[in-house]
Amino acid sequence: MQSTPLPNIEIQRGSDHPLDRLDRFLRHNPGSVLLVAESLGRRETISQLLIEHNIEVTLCEDWVGFLSLRPALGITVGPLTAGFIAPVDAFSVLTEAELYATQVRQSRRRDGRQRSNNESMIKDLSEVRLHDPVVHIEHGVGRYMGLLNMDMGEGENEFLQLDYADGDKLYVPVSQLHQISRYTGGPPESAPLHKLGSGQWDKAKRKAAQQVRDTAAELLDLYAKRAARQGFSFPLRESEYAQFSAGFPFEETPDQRAAIAAVMDDMGSGRPMDRLICGDVGFGKTEVAMRAAFLAVNAGKQVAVLVPTTLLAEQHFQNFSDRFAEWPVKVAELSRFRSAKETTVNLAGLKAGSIDIVIGTHKLIGEGIEFKNLGLVIIDEEHRFGVRQKERLKALRAEVDVLTLTATPIPRTLAMSMEGLRDFSVIATAPQKRLAIKTFVYPYSESVIQEACSRELKRGGQLYFLHNEVDTIENMRERLTALVPEARIAVAHGQLPERELERVMRDFYHQQYNVLLCSTIIETGIDVPTANTIIMHRADKFGLAQLHQLRGRVGRSHHQAYAYLLTPPTEALSAQAKKRLEAIQMMEELGSGFFLAMHDLEIRGAGEVLGDSQSGEIQQIGFGLYAEMLNNAVRAMKKGKIWNEEEPLGVTTEINLHAPALLPLDYCGDVHERLVIYKRLANCDEESQLEDLREELIDRFGLLPDSTQLLLECHRIRLSARRLGIRKVDANGESIRMQFDKSTTLDPTDLIMMLSTHPNWRLDGQDRIRILQSGAEPLARAAQTKGIMKELSHCLRN
Repeated sequence: MQSTPLPNIEIQRGSDHPLDRLDRFLRHNPGSVLLVAESLGRRETISQLLIEHNIEVTLCEDWVGFLSLRPALGITVGPLTAGFIAPVDAFSVLTEAELYATQVRQSRRRDGRQRSNNESMIKDLSEVRLHDPVVHIEHGVGRYMGLLNMDMGEGENEFLQLDYADGDKLYVPVSQLHQISRYTGGPPESAPLHKLGSGQWDKAKRKAAQQVRDTAAELLDLYAKRAARQGFSFPLRESEYAQFSAGFPFEETPDQRAAIAAVMDDMGSGRPMDRLICGDVGFGKTEVAMRAAFLAVNAGKQVAVLVPTTLLAEQHFQNFSDRFAEWPVKVAELSRFRSAKETTVNLAGLKAGSIDIVIGTHKLIGEGIEFKNLGLVIIDEEHRFGVRQKERLKALRAEVDVLTLTATPIPRTLAMSMEGLRDFSVIATAPQKRLAIKTFVYPYSESVIQEACSRELKRGGQLYFLHNEVDTIENMRERLTALVPEARIAVAHGQLPERELERVMRDFYHQQYNVLLCSTIIETGIDVPTANTIIMHRADKFGLAQLHQLRGRVGRSHHQAYAYLLTPPTEALSAQAKKRLEAIQMMEELGSGFFLAMHDLEIRGAGEVLGDSQSGEIQQIGFGLYAEMLNNAVRAMKKGKIWNEEEPLGVTTEINLHAPALLPLDYCGDVHERLVIYKRLANCDEESQLEDLREELIDRFGLLPDSTQLLLECHRIRLSARRLGIRKVDANGESIRMQFDKSTTLDPTDLIMMLSTHPNWRLDGQDRIRILQSGAEPLARAAQTKGIMKELSHCLRN
């Protein structure tokens, strides 16, 4: 068989729509054509597109099937990267990448699936478990009791069972999961369960809506002030920036690339940046900060890097100095490690403009610090600063671009990011070859300490032993020396003189000691790749974010790391301490800092977004629902519309196609997997998201059964109904009924005109229409419903 590569000029000329490309290709290449899709899901999507446009296509199981059938246009699945023409044999092959005019379309799509989506993380938070509290928008807070199958006379369907106060139960079809969200904002066991039909939920929702209205007004005021401020638009000099980026010795992860791109866009936008980068320790936040610093310095601006500890200042100073060594950039440090003379010289340099990047502790925002031309402030772990420092930081935000880095944002910071007060990026993808830290919680035991130390030292590594009481740290040193005689132990804590502390840390880094007995001074900024075990004495005394930060001191290389959390006997632990330790053990996967922050949100409570109270209406309705209501209110007010307190989330549509709409057990057998997929479908806000999820299901589980196709159709109908303001859709074998919400934007005059042109359309009361039809199959009913909605969209007011 003789073949030639495809003539790219024919494919790339003219319109870029795939169907236009295909039409041109078919006209220029007579004979059989085989279209090769990259996956089964993509094959189904492309086939559907062709059928909808009346293009006949034949499904071919494989290459042999195509050669035996020789259809005018066939489609199959294969790993082909480029097509070809075989003129002698009168056939040609065209790949999906060529049809869609980009070789990387599919790989980008897969990257997009893997890349963290902040919004879906916030909506899902983490997998709902049995007995967890959930919020139903119409009925209030109940407990999730699992999935169960029931036949209500129209075939077996799957339902969520929710238990409410006084033994009330509610069964929610999985196609209606968009009405349910996870309850967060307080301890799960103290969630306020509501009684069905009592009116208490409506009352709680109404009170929350009133508070949301006030908060939204405050937010809009802040938005307006921020929008009115003129920032500096940092120019991006492509060649110099590319040269600096090439100095990064690792490959960026997809999340890291997305965060860098977002920061570059912010800095070039001309309005002051206020972005939060949330990413686990060692996941590359510092590189994002360095790229931003380079952009600022390259534009002639100064950069201030604010850190909570002197140790972290020292480490950042070393890292920035190394990274900018080949550039004409002056980097300085302001901390206790610097002498009075060095500090005076550095302060003068900042004022004169001879210092480009300064790294320091809270001294940087103290009185008497003057910059010649400050353009960017980078804040590492903002929650470690006190109230007065935060007030100074607030003032800075009015003047310069601010980039905040954190591994575990505190609930208030997280809340403000979710409300759009601060832009937000999550880096949740682990660097290559990074292993999750194995975490163990044990009651204090000398045998556990001995075994953990011996295992690490035998493989030539180092370890941290955290003992956070300076008064008794020497006693612990003696005990450790007796338990592990081969250990070379150094002691580090905040009460040591600066020079002594600096020497100890430097010697530990250079492996002159193999055990560092220390206080929480190591919480931020210690990066020792050879230290891969940490033992925390009295781990019950630390907060969740602190435990996560401390655990992050190990596992910063490709070696397996271990964290041992030693506590008093279980019965002596408080309920909150038990919850924190359980959460840190559960969240040992890489990139879990964001989710730990969400658990912190549950354990501690969210607090009012702009106020000081740690309870309020958020406790009553849950943080997730409160945040969604607030977003809706802000969006409506921004557009100058009246926000409806009675419908705080807009119209929620109830859809009944009178047929099973679910993932059958023999298609997706795992109950937790099904629940996750149901929730992902409910979170889809656009048709394209549903299409991607459909392709993913086909790729993972095979071609969709009718009941799963119907589940997807329910969600497509939901999206259309929301745009039209339709509250209820009921489609059976005899008719299709639609009930409109009073907020619908359909023009009544146009609707009456449309009714007069359709003899089988009827008014069915003042807010309903009924369409008479013959008894169609469920999927055909769904298609008819979508067709009716398409016609109704012509009645929308402009």
